[in-house]
Amino acid sequence: MSDAGYDEWLDAIDDGEGYYLECTEGHGSLPPRRVCPHCGTTDLNRTALPSTGTVETYTVCYVGGPEFEDEEPYATAVADFGAVRLTGVVRGVDPEDVTVGATVEPRIGTNQTTGEDLLTLRTQ
Repeated sequence: MSDAGYDEWLDAIDDGEGYYLECTEGHGSLPPRRVCPHCGTTDLNRTALPSTGTVETYTVCYVGGPEFEDEEPYATAVADFGAVRLTGVVRGVDPEDVTVGATVEPRIGTNQTTGEDLLTLRTQ
C-alpha cells in the first residue's frame, strides 16, 4: 500500500536528497503536510534536510509490537535535525550503546519482520 507524500519522502532520503517542508515563517514539518502545523499557512517549500542530526532521546525496546518482533532488541530515537525532529530505529550500534548527543544520519532500512521500508538513524 502506497502512502502518497510519505513514500516519496522516504525515497528522497534513500537517494541522499532528504528534505523537510518549511513555511515562510521558518517552521519545519515533514511530508505529507499541506498546511504548516504551527501557523496554518499553506505556503510550504521543500528545504534540504541536514545530513546529520543529534539524538535527543531514545528508548531500547526488548519486547516490540508484532510488526517489530524480529528487530528485538532495538533502539528507537528522536533526533534533532534543526527545524525538524526525526524518529527512527537506530542502526549501526548495539541498542545498549545508543547515547543522547550521538550524531546520526537519516537512512532507509528494511523492517526485518514486515519487509517494509522504515526510517533508520545510522550512527557515525
